[in-house]
Amino acid sequence: MNILKVSKTALAIFVLPCLILYVLMVFVPIVVSMFYSFYQWDGMSTAKFVGLHNFVSMLTKDPLFWPAVNRGLLFALISACEIPVALFVAILLTRYLRKPNTLVSIYFLPVILSVVVIGQLWRSIYNPAEFGGMLNKLLISVGLESWTHTWLAEPKIAIYAIFFVALWQYLGYHVLIQFTGLQNISKEIYEASRIDGAEGFKADRYITIPLMAPVLKISLILAVIGSLNAFDIVMVMTGGGPGNSTEVISTLMYNKTFMSFQYGYGSAMSVFLVAEGLIATILLNFAFKRSENAAS
Repeated sequence: MNILKVSKTALAIFVLPCLILYVLMVFVPIVVSMFYSFYQWDGMSTAKFVGLHNFVSMLTKDPLFWPAVNRGLLFALISACEIPVALFVAILLTRYLRKPNTLVSIYFLPVILSVVVIGQLWRSIYNPAEFGGMLNKLLISVGLESWTHTWLAEPKIAIYAIFFVALWQYLGYHVLIQFTGLQNISKEIYEASRIDGAEGFKADRYITIPLMAPVLKISLILAVIGSLNAFDIVMVMTGGGPGNSTEVISTLMYNKTFMSFQYGYGSAMSVFLVAEGLIATILLNFAFKRSENAAS
């Protein structure tokens, strides 16, 4: 086998532009947000150092903060439950279809659509029947008129309506990840297990899931972090309403920063959001590592 030898200098030259761009786009904004989180600033006048005041107010005095955190955590939990569904769909596609690539591509289509398009599409679907709402019309046509709602106008229902749209949009994304991971598992392993009497979902339990653990970890982390950072779909569909009932940390941070001109306070929320995502990633990595050690 011929191994291409590349000097460390050449590697550094190729990696450096991407590294610089990543630092500028990710780490610099985080550092700037951390800096301004200790200041009271409206974006125009002179910033005033207030220490931990923004964090104390956020954690103890803001009535909108903890409900927004709880909605984000609930969304992350629901999104985590989507991963087994995506794996199940990927297994069915791999096992029972000769050419599943086309169907996987169809499932992936919502991911590449603009969030604005998806948000407006589902807003029209959720409309009341008298305004052409397809969902309510469908429920009425099958005799379930009592199930109809003004889905995005009822505080107790609106957030779950948004969750459903987000799950629908990204199901194909996770199916594609799981499907790609399944393609990398050797068919010989399943043939050997079939000889030993393990096939179907029994083989999936003892072969597929353990071998797919690294892929499942990546998919789960992406789902959880994406849910905690959810912003665009909420902003397009409800803007955090009605009555702040669909407010999540990202939308609350946006409203505080750019609508109320509380840049320091909004920066404190962004720091909390970064810390929340980092803690979630560490915990998930720890949980997978522990399960791998227990299995070995």
